[in-house]
Amino acid sequence: MMIDTTKMSSRGQVVIPLDMRKDIAEGDKLVVIRKDDEIILKKTIPASALLSSKSFGRTWFNKKEDEAWKDL
Repeated sequence: MMIDTTKMSSRGQVVIPLDMRKDIAEGDKLVVIRKDDEIILKKTIPASALLSSKSFGRTWFNKKEDEAWKDL
């Protein structure tokens, strides 16, 4: 696990530290998930989300919260 700090700009932009973005290319889409005071960035959503529904993982997003967090 890696831990680092960053800050948000006045325009809401956040820089991902270089060491943490080695596998992320320009233009890659990230999923942003917020739960209470946690914000999680994921390069992709679970495959089960894509396979469970034609409408962008609708079933995955409707799962009980605990089950959805286990997938992440």
